[in-house]
Order: sequence, then structure tokens, then C-alpha cells
Amino acid sequence: MDARNKSGQSVLEVSAWLWTLDPAFSQPLNRTAVGPDPRVMPRAKGPPATTVEGIIIRTRAEYWPFSLSTLPISREGVIEQVLECSRQRRSSGDWSGSPVDRPLLGRQRVILLCGILLVVEIVFFIFFVAGTHGLIVPLKRPTSTDFISFYAAGKLANASTPALAYDQDAHYAAEQRATASGIDYFLFYYPPPFLLLCAALARLPYIPAFIGFEIATIGFYVLIVRRILDESGWEILVPILAFPPVLWTIGLGQNGFLTAGLFGAATLLVDRRPFAAGLLFGGLCCKPHFAMLVPVALIAGRHWRVLLGALISGGGLCLLSVIAFGWQTWHDFLIAAAASPGVYASGRIPFGGFVTPFGAALLLGAPPGAAAVVQAVAAAIAAIFVAIVWRRNLSLPIRAASLISATLVAVPLALFYDLVIAGVAAAWLLRGDGEHRLPEQATLVLAGLYVLCLNPRGIAADWHVPIGMLIVVALTMLTAAVAARRAMRDPAPTTAGE
Repeated sequence: MDARNKSGQSVLEVSAWLWTLDPAFSQPLNRTAVGPDPRVMPRAKGPPATTVEGIIIRTRAEYWPFSLSTLPISREGVIEQVLECSRQRRSSGDWSGSPVDRPLLGRQRVILLCGILLVVEIVFFIFFVAGTHGLIVPLKRPTSTDFISFYAAGKLANASTPALAYDQDAHYAAEQRATASGIDYFLFYYPPPFLLLCAALARLPYIPAFIGFEIATIGFYVLIVRRILDESGWEILVPILAFPPVLWTIGLGQNGFLTAGLFGAATLLVDRRPFAAGLLFGGLCCKPHFAMLVPVALIAGRHWRVLLGALISGGGLCLLSVIAFGWQTWHDFLIAAAASPGVYASGRIPFGGFVTPFGAALLLGAPPGAAAVVQAVAAAIAAIFVAIVWRRNLSLPIRAASLISATLVAVPLALFYDLVIAGVAAAWLLRGDGEHRLPEQATLVLAGLYVLCLNPRGIAADWHVPIGMLIVVALTMLTAAVAARRAMRDPAPTTAGE
């Protein structure tokens, strides 16, 4: 018998409407076919030809069976519910509908493509390591990685001469003693709080220290990014590890995972555990220029407990470094740091490796003074953007993404391996706030930036285009566009206040 709902509509009629709106939403459902997991039920090939007992409407994470008694009483109600489900699934990127409506970057497709990319990257990484150690062709001089800079500074600190870490001649000699004579010199401009970590690492032999540091920091980074994405499955590790700056950071022995992990962990806790978030923000004193917008965000959003935690943590680490190394070490660091802008503007580090407006201006031929002005203007705009977003107390993903992405624009010095920090901002954008998901067009933009991160330094050197700066500016502009969209939906400004 053809059962009908309250308005006299049969399930056949409702199913036909659903199929007209979206073929993936209309599926025959009988009580014996449901089983424990409706997802295994085959999709209908067309409008149901016979009467069925219900309709199943699929959303991103739930499968909602509607019996005849609960079906909407009007055609308009059915249409509205189906379109709302469609909007949710399109924006989430989780689509299993018809090939015409399926988004270009569905979850499984992303994981597959990133898996292929990861395999290719690993092959090139092995080739890179082998070439660095002269296993492919003989080298004219020995080589090393940026990590030797940290290790040599730690050795000097352990020898009761921490101030010599800021003496380039003494530091270079320590680098050669730890590796081989004749290697290129790797600069050290990190503050004494970071020297505390270097001293601990230097108590190990060089190779174990290198491997241990990279494993610990990448573990921290992956854990935090997974938590931001709110993903528990192991397959999410594929796009995280395939992100090109990840292997650049490992290969060069850099500390970007630590900075990115601190940013991600602090923003995760900023609303739920504000004081703990502040303690994590304070850890950025190891690379203090990356913390330059943190006070702007916290003051604009009136996150006083977070700010207090950051002051206590950062101040405590600075005090501990004074106790461990003395005032002279701080004095020598400040002198070295004051001279560092001239070093970076000299071209000693290729301008193509920069991802900041300062480096982009230098790459395009601007004099150092003009490049500094460009950087100052960019930093001011980034600070205003962060202040507005945090003052309005937009959703946490938008606030976190704005702070992290704008930081890469505001800092005068950030190199291509520091783009791992951009990965944290992108993770926040992809997470959304539970109600609004990132539009597919924005996801495609993120995918394009993901690919451009493969070799921004090489592209900049060959084409004379500041690709690194374009990546961070595009990411910040995308974040601003998403923030503006959310602000228009909730125009009334609110303030966090604590």
C-alpha cells in the first residue's frame, strides 16, 4: 500500500523531488537494508520506482532517516532541508554525491594526491641528503646544515663561554670543530633563552642531537596540527607530512616545528585555558620577532590572563638565561642583533629565500632603506588586521588564522622553511568553527599555495619573483576574506574580556 505523509504526499513523490534536487540525496531505504551502517547501502540509480518505507538524507557526519510521519508537510520544506544539507556537504568538502556535484578536492582525493607527493618528496629528500654528503659526486668542500649553528652555540655555552656564541669567529671555529674544517658559516642571532635549549642539545653527540631535536619538534608539530584539524585518523598524517616546508625544515635542521607548534598549541588553548595559552605564547621568546603581533591580539581581545601568562613565561625564561649565562651574554646578543639587519640586507643570505615584504623588496632591487619602509607599512597593516579580528572576537579559527598568517607578513625576517607556520594557519582555516566551513573556492586557493611551497626559494632565484612573500600575503588575504564573510553574518561586535 502506498503510505502517505500528513499532506497526502507519498514517499515516491518526495523521493522524486529529492532526486530532482540532488540525485545523491534520494535513496531507497527499507528496514532490512539499513543494517548497522547505512553508508554501505548502494546509491539509487534513479528515482525510486516502487514505494519505500523512508528516505535517508546524508550530511557530512550523520545519516538521518526520515519516516513518513516526520517528513516535512510541504514540498518547500523538503526542498529547504535538502538544500541545507547540500550546502553543509559542499562547504565541508565531504561529498559522495554524483560526479558532477562532487568537489574537486574531496577528502580521499586530497589524501591520495598528497600521498603521491610525499613519495616524490621523500625520493628527492634522499637524493638531497646523499648529495649533501658527497655520495653522488665528490664535493669540493664539506657541507653541513643550519643545525650546526645551534649545536656550536650550545658547545660554547657548555664550555662556560656562552657570550662567544655571538662572536662570529669563535662561533665559526666551534662549528668546524663539531663537523669539519672548511664548512660554510651558519649565523647565530638567537637570544639567550634559545641558548638554554642549544646547551642541552650539545650534551649529546652531533648526529643524535640533530635527529632527536627534529623528531621531537616534528612530533609536537604533527600532534598540534592534528588537534587543530580535529582529526584522529592516521591518514590525516599524509597531507600534514607532505606539506613541502616540513621536509625543508628537517633537511636543513631548522627549528620551525617548534615555533609553529607553540603558535598552534597556544591558540588552541586561548579560550579554554587562557593562562596555559599565555605560557606557550611566552615560549616564543626563543624567536621573539615571531611574537610581535601576539600582544596586539591579546590586548585588542582583552585576553588579560593570556597576556599575564605570556609575560610570566617569557620573563621567566629570560631570567633563567641571565642566571645561567650572565648579563654579558645578553649584552653581546643585543649588539649582534643590532648589526643583523645589515647582514641580511647584504645578500649574504639569498633574497629569494625570504618570505617577507622586506626580502621581496630587496629581491626586486630596492635599496635597504626602501625595503625597510615597505616592511614597516606591511607590519602596520598586519597589526591593524589582527587587532580588528581579535577586537570583534570572531570565531577561534578565524582569530588564530589571522594572527599566524599576519605574523609572517609583519616579521622582517622569515625564510622559506618558516612556512611550516603557514601550515598551522591553513589548518585553522580548514577546521572552520563547526557551523561555517571553508568554501570550496577558498580550499582550492589553499591547495595552490600548498603546491607553491614546494620550492619558493628556487622559483624566486630563477624567475626573480618573490614567490615566498606572495604565498604569505595570499594566505593573509584569504584569511581576511573569510573573516569579512563571517563578520557580515554576525555584524554585532563583541569583546572577549576576562
